[in-house]
Amino acid sequence: MKSRRIVSSILAISMLLPMAACGQTQKKTETPSIEGYNLLWSDEFDGKELDETKWNRETHEPGWTNNELQEYTNSDENIFVKDGSLVLKAIKTEKNGKPYYTSGKVQGWNKTQFQYGKVVVSAKVPEGQGLWPAIWMMPNQESKYGQWPKCGEIDIMESLGNDTTISYSTIHYGEPHAEQQGTIEKKGDESFSAKFHEYSVEWEPGEMRFYTDGELVLTCNDWFTAVEGADDKPYPAPFDQPFYVQLNLAVGGNWPGNPDSTTDFSKAEFLIDYVRVYQKDAYDTNVTKPPMTFREALPDGNFIRNGDFSVAENLDDDIDWKFLLFNGGEGSAEIKDGEMIITTKNYGTEEYSVQLVHPDLPMLKGHKYRVTFDIRADEARKCIVCVSAPNAGWIRYLKDTSIDLTTDWNTFTFEFEMKDKDDNNGRLEFNMGKHKDTATIHIKNVRVEEI
Repeated sequence: MKSRRIVSSILAISMLLPMAACGQTQKKTETPSIEGYNLLWSDEFDGKELDETKWNRETHEPGWTNNELQEYTNSDENIFVKDGSLVLKAIKTEKNGKPYYTSGKVQGWNKTQFQYGKVVVSAKVPEGQGLWPAIWMMPNQESKYGQWPKCGEIDIMESLGNDTTISYSTIHYGEPHAEQQGTIEKKGDESFSAKFHEYSVEWEPGEMRFYTDGELVLTCNDWFTAVEGADDKPYPAPFDQPFYVQLNLAVGGNWPGNPDSTTDFSKAEFLIDYVRVYQKDAYDTNVTKPPMTFREALPDGNFIRNGDFSVAENLDDDIDWKFLLFNGGEGSAEIKDGEMIITTKNYGTEEYSVQLVHPDLPMLKGHKYRVTFDIRADEARKCIVCVSAPNAGWIRYLKDTSIDLTTDWNTFTFEFEMKDKDDNNGRLEFNMGKHKDTATIHIKNVRVEEI
């Protein structure tokens, strides 16, 4: 195959000319240069109103996607520029005797689209249950590979108002729907609602790298897209076409949940200080998808490392076992005397609110697997077990299975056949939230093996 190179300035020239002539804003400072890149376009939001040569105000009725509650309007009450920042404001009113929410969304479709580059955005997110700010990208021609998720989606930053200590960077693609996600945590005065943070993605033909404040959060290079049941489109589809930037503040929806009495809408403002898009002189598009590598089982056939809990490993890192808390879950975990011991203070609102996981399980289509473990609790309670696919839309290879725990040790065994695409990142999960159970759980002798 001959090497093809995309010359970036040719892609951008048609849209740069009207922007240069606009003269709407007077910059307070020069947009900084980045070594190895040329500035393609930027908006420092230094004017008095939104620059509509770069942005569209997108409108939608409530419930348009993700069961979100807001109406996206073109109103200056929901979208405005103030003190050098773009403000997307969510407003709570009443309609037909029920709460009604409006908010703002802007995007660059057919105005500032580009193919490959570095996007840099400085933003401050709002706090509040049910608030969901996002900085993301969609293809300018969504129909090229088919509707979402086949078309691809690049999420530079998402945050949930109920916990603004965590920021998410994600790509979506497929079909079937697959995703890859990275997170970063900043607490206290450094949280994502306490101050402005800088979010960026370096998008190249065969790789995307996501950063927060210059710290690498996620690297992706092995995506795909296809019509389900058909062969994959040539790599690097679907991320080989022009995309545009979107900024919005959603209210409610499947992921954040709905607002409640604690949500202060007087402060429900998503602030964006600047958006900057840079490109290299050219990009080499002669790229190939890296081969998928599958780790070997241990000598005894077990894919679970430290399944006997003989090592008191760090349960906060991404190596082997990891303990996680979400959506109101409170608790702790420790390895002691050959057991994993999980103590729950608050069970939270979701089954995964208190969660123990082991990642990197090789799952091959057509192969059969067995999961085995010993478990007990200090009092009778429930626990949910599954083998999930974090990079494949969270589908289940072993379905969510509820087990009843007693004070006696019991051995549980589950067998399943992997029927989906090969996946080198299957994940064993023990989910211990939601069901009003807080009794301490003890686990030992965990195995996942091929049969």
